[in-house]
Amino acid sequence: MNRDTAEPDADALPGPNAQQWVDFHQEYSAPSEYSHEFVWDVTREADGPFVTDVDGNVLLDFTCHIGAAPLGYNNEKVLEKVREFDLVEPMKIAGQDMYFGSGPNPDEADFPGSSHLMKKLTEVSSQYGMDTVFLSNSGAEAMENAMKITNDYRAPSKYGVAFAGSFHGRTLGTLSLTKSKEVYTRHYPEISGIETVPFCDDRGCDAGSCDCGFFAGGGSQLRSMLAPEGGHIDPDEIAFLTLEPIQGVGGYRFPSEAFMQEVDDVTDTYDIPLVVDEIQSGVGRTGEIWASDHYPIEPDVIASAKALRVGATISRSEVFPSEKNRLGSTFGGGDLLGSMMGAFTLEAIQEHDLLDNATRRGEQAKELLRDDAPDSVVDVRGKGLMLAVEFDTPERRSAVVEAALERGLLTLGCGKKTIRLLPPLDSSEREIELGIGIFLEAIEAVSPSAKVAD
Repeated sequence: MNRDTAEPDADALPGPNAQQWVDFHQEYSAPSEYSHEFVWDVTREADGPFVTDVDGNVLLDFTCHIGAAPLGYNNEKVLEKVREFDLVEPMKIAGQDMYFGSGPNPDEADFPGSSHLMKKLTEVSSQYGMDTVFLSNSGAEAMENAMKITNDYRAPSKYGVAFAGSFHGRTLGTLSLTKSKEVYTRHYPEISGIETVPFCDDRGCDAGSCDCGFFAGGGSQLRSMLAPEGGHIDPDEIAFLTLEPIQGVGGYRFPSEAFMQEVDDVTDTYDIPLVVDEIQSGVGRTGEIWASDHYPIEPDVIASAKALRVGATISRSEVFPSEKNRLGSTFGGGDLLGSMMGAFTLEAIQEHDLLDNATRRGEQAKELLRDDAPDSVVDVRGKGLMLAVEFDTPERRSAVVEAALERGLLTLGCGKKTIRLLPPLDSSEREIELGIGIFLEAIEAVSPSAKVAD
């Protein structure tokens, strides 16, 4: 496949082969959430945003596996480095039982491992004074560990603060922080002491005019619930305040500057640890390594995953527990391939100026959408290549996702009426023009017939 000339070529989806794979998988799989009945054929050609399915359909993937494949498929910026090594078995070890290395010392290592990945993560988080990392298996684990270390750091503590519309994972602990959809949290017990306040987005909200309810009566709900400001919670008993710098599942909601300034002021005034969930927004997706870098906040803990291929909880050494209460995970720090891919991804972002590219291509995509989208599109927003298109109704949003798939473009919904677009960080001008063109065709195809709510 030649990425410079490839184009989507798709018949009816799912095709007969894909349907067999889906049926086979579901025969043994517990019920789970799948966005499309698309089956990637890992033996066929794929490059960057282009991928081939088991029926031979070529699709343009503007989801990047919800950001977990930041450079798309078979990207030479990473694969070229991986090919240099003879991989070993086991690829994972019990990371807290032993270490792994390659060569006489870390500076002369044959390939990067978990130690090198942690070093790189501290380097790209040094603006926040972070110098210590704990690796795990997933974003939910990274958030669980963030809750754990801040509770220990602030002990004894009784409370945590989360924001309406948030999504932080599906484990029992993180579900207590997830406030986006009831379907995620129904029937499950919650950690006590989690307080929820509104998330103030940037669509007309500021300290003087706020539709979301965060600012009211000359102050914020966050500040007003604290004593001695007149509230019922002692700030010294708050273990953490957790925030997605840009809400993902909740609808790609971008915060207002006034809201983020207030979060920073409150956490700084009362020395409340700020935990930022960068699982979807981090590692270059927004044109900065961390979405937090766009805003006037000073995180104390960063939770990352997806694009890193492993989970990571990043903070300062004093925030992490002492030896007597240290963290543990079977494969924490022991995923050789995941650590290597994470390190190579960070290297590729730096070596190929992909932060700048994400910014330029994101602006290109927004301009194309804003110039040509019909009235059924009520908002186009984004930072870097973390893009959102919001429609007038949920029904139209769903219809556009299906129409785009029929034309060979993979997209994902989020929130109630929004489609998220996550092209690879190294997308070319041609690929953005091609993908947005197909997306606009899909919108035009459903707009005349989609049912619009009264």
